[in-house]
Amino acid sequence: MTCSNFLSQQQRTFIQMRTVLKVVDNSGAKKVMCIQALKGKKGARLGDTIVASVKEAMPNGKVKKGKVVYGVVVRAAMQRGRCDGSEVKFDDNAVVLVDKQGQPIGTRVFGPVPHELRKKKHVKILTLAEHIA
Repeated sequence: MTCSNFLSQQQRTFIQMRTVLKVVDNSGAKKVMCIQALKGKKGARLGDTIVASVKEAMPNGKVKKGKVVYGVVVRAAMQRGRCDGSEVKFDDNAVVLVDKQGQPIGTRVFGPVPHELRKKKHVKILTLAEHIA
């Protein structure tokens, strides 16, 4: 079984403790590891807030390595159903870092962001996004 074949058959699950996520804003962090999902017993999905620890960071960014931060999940590999019957899922797990009030730390958001964030009251992230899916 090849590696790419294995990944396509792998079950996509919730974002839970110890999941490594990509940071898609210009706050200075590159990768974070989820410490806790703030909603739901199983884990976080699209639009949910998580508590994470910064694992990789740029040397001159706002956020330093080892800092505990809040983040909103903007892309999840687990599929999410939409009202019209279609499903949305992404290739990677990605997060935008926010403060305790839910305001984004960075000033730009890279890559596609789903419009489901509007229902979750993250309109500020949608205004910063370059592409809304």
